[in-house]
Amino acid sequence: MDAFFASVEQRDEPAYRGQPLIVGSPPDQRGVVCAASYEARRFGVRSAMPSRTAAKLCPQGVFVRPRMEAYRAESALVMAILRETSPAVEKMSVDEAYLDVTQRLEGLQPDAALQAAVPLACEIKARIAGERRLTASIGVASNRFLAKLGSDFQKPDGLTMIAEAGKEAFLRPLPVNRIPGVGPVTAQALEELGLVTIGDLQDSKIDLAKAVGSFAGRLRELAFGRDDRPLDLSDERKSISSETTFLEDTAHRPTLRAALRELAADVAHTLEKDGVGALTIQVKVRYSDFKTLTRQIRVEEPLMTEREIYRLSCYLLARDKLVSRPLRLLGVGVSTLVPPSPQLKLMLE
Repeated sequence: MDAFFASVEQRDEPAYRGQPLIVGSPPDQRGVVCAASYEARRFGVRSAMPSRTAAKLCPQGVFVRPRMEAYRAESALVMAILRETSPAVEKMSVDEAYLDVTQRLEGLQPDAALQAAVPLACEIKARIAGERRLTASIGVASNRFLAKLGSDFQKPDGLTMIAEAGKEAFLRPLPVNRIPGVGPVTAQALEELGLVTIGDLQDSKIDLAKAVGSFAGRLRELAFGRDDRPLDLSDERKSISSETTFLEDTAHRPTLRAALRELAADVAHTLEKDGVGALTIQVKVRYSDFKTLTRQIRVEEPLMTEREIYRLSCYLLARDKLVSRPLRLLGVGVSTLVPPSPQLKLMLE
């Protein structure tokens, strides 16, 4: 979906249309931008940017607080449209999904199948525009990596098909950081080897393991547009998290402990509601310079109680000395969700 939160706000409130709309905390408060309309993006406003910075870049920006329940409800309606095209839908987030239409195109050669998928994409876009009065950008390709690239290629309201026969040529001019998994550190390591574009990776005979370790094989495959990851069609939640941004940066231990207890309680409540436990727990901290660190630990028995989540979160913060300076943000998350242990379930009941 295109600038999803901002687009919903502009659709629902005519006064916002055509305005540089910024969904997030007001600029006079601590917080970040959740989404920005395309009018605001022209000024350099981006999601996750501090609201104060966004206000400096776009003084005429209109700030509105996010309405998450409205966005979730809208997302459910959009996903329903996708599932009417094919039941094979992997929802990635509230505004993004992969859709597998292979079964509707059986018997066709790869590029013929891609061409036949384009009308399906057009139909989806038309339904979203007509029924929801929103725009979506779609990438049509033979795998997840290429489809994601295509969906970003002509935003907003875009449609890009990447043919199998031309995928390597399509990738060549793109920077290496367009490959998932290539963050700033990896991109710099590759650049030091003279590998700036995906085409450089395609042509290179360098042993990439020296720069990126075990990621080398995967990186090489993606550089040629090869990606065999299937869709995950399960509806199961993969992780649960909660975080808070402090009004003022703080290293005050009682304040942090109180916040950590609230976060642990929030996560534990969701675990109990969903009837699951967690084998992995993670803490997240962000400092005043926006440097963000995460640390995690895996346990043998499923976690489900506020006390255990709080205790292990405290352990992770202390083990890696994460509160060595004031924090802007603190978060707790759990993953590897499994059924709770029988003993714990009995105790809870």
